Amino acid sequence: MKYSDLADKNSAELNVMLKEKKTQLFTLKIKQKMMQLNNTSELRVAKKDIAKINTALNAVAN
Repeated sequence: MKYSDLADKNSAELNVMLKEKKTQLFTLKIKQKMMQLNNTSELRVAKKDIAKINTALNAVAN
């Protein structure tokens, strides 16, 4: 996901995407704790996506 993809979305769409990514991050963390996560880089990607969405939300709010 790139920031340029998020820049043209409104705050409602961004909030929905943020909720989905946080749920995904939660499930990835659970899988990691239970030793079922094969690709641990997915955690880092999910965290970065959440940060990009938060940045886009702050840009829309201002």
